[in-house]
Amino acid sequence: MDIYQLLGDEADDLLTHECKAFPADQLVLPGPDFLSRVFAESDRPPAVMRNLATLYGHGRLGGSGYLSILPVDQGIEHSAAASFAKNPAYFDPANLCELALAGECSAIATTLGVLGAVSRRYVYRIPFIVKLNHNDFLHYPNTYDQVLFASVRQAADLGAIGVGATIYFGSPESDRQLQEVSQAFAEAHRMGLFTVLWCYLRNPAFKKDGVDYHVAADLTGQANHLGVTIEADLIKQKQAENNGGYNALRFGRTDPLVYDQLTTDHPIDLTRWQVVNCYAGRVGLINSGGESKGEDDLAQVVRTAVINKRAGGQGLIVGRKAFQRPMDEGAALIRAVQDVMLDPNITIA
Repeated sequence: MDIYQLLGDEADDLLTHECKAFPADQLVLPGPDFLSRVFAESDRPPAVMRNLATLYGHGRLGGSGYLSILPVDQGIEHSAAASFAKNPAYFDPANLCELALAGECSAIATTLGVLGAVSRRYVYRIPFIVKLNHNDFLHYPNTYDQVLFASVRQAADLGAIGVGATIYFGSPESDRQLQEVSQAFAEAHRMGLFTVLWCYLRNPAFKKDGVDYHVAADLTGQANHLGVTIEADLIKQKQAENNGGYNALRFGRTDPLVYDQLTTDHPIDLTRWQVVNCYAGRVGLINSGGESKGEDDLAQVVRTAVINKRAGGQGLIVGRKAFQRPMDEGAALIRAVQDVMLDPNITIA
């Protein structure tokens, strides 16, 4: 894989940038000893530590401190047809698990039904993360609310080692979602399962003057900070693309130092701010791979991986870009992300 060619005109900038606004020596960085160095100081029960060790030890990135997770909740979030029509083989849950195995992933994160349908065949071959809540897209007109589809007990019963959930921060229902997920995560920790939070923003007002502040560094950073506050063990977040959401939308509270000294407009600095808000890296940030856009997917996912790694993140969670193409191509795309994480020449900025 020629990373310089894939990154194109941005290659030198992305691969040589130095984060001076928030230096790396102020972060808790990923590494093979991450759990013993960081989580061993936490209140996580022994069984949670064991399951986190299983996650960080599995697949091609095992033992590196980085993660590569296959997420497939799109059968609900974007409808099964919108998700799988491009490759109908993935209507079968077994093929989704086979993709995770072919890609040598750290884990597969998907619905209770998907994992439950094939649990006995795959539970000992690939770590399971059950996504507990979803946005049901069968309301008319469309509504946007995350509601519980499954329980922590059901996840544990089918052999999962972790659970995931989404909170739509900024939405009218976010307070209820926050309470539900906080309770579910506390139960998960009591039962020995680790927790992953999709910290997404959702409010029509977050788009203003042609700018989408759902991916603003300051707003997504605060969403991350709320996520680690309810003891998510991993944060999934869309990679930041802009900044200044608080100021443009004129709500909430921020500080001029965020924009004058602690961040810049550079994509690595914007993602660094997302990491900073995950307790300075004590909780790992994994960025989402985004929707599939066709032939440019490989270049886009490599760019996202380079930015995540150099910012201090812990990897990617790539779904549609992988499963909306033939299995061998999807697995190769996932391994390209892993190549970035394993490349010693791609360093923390």
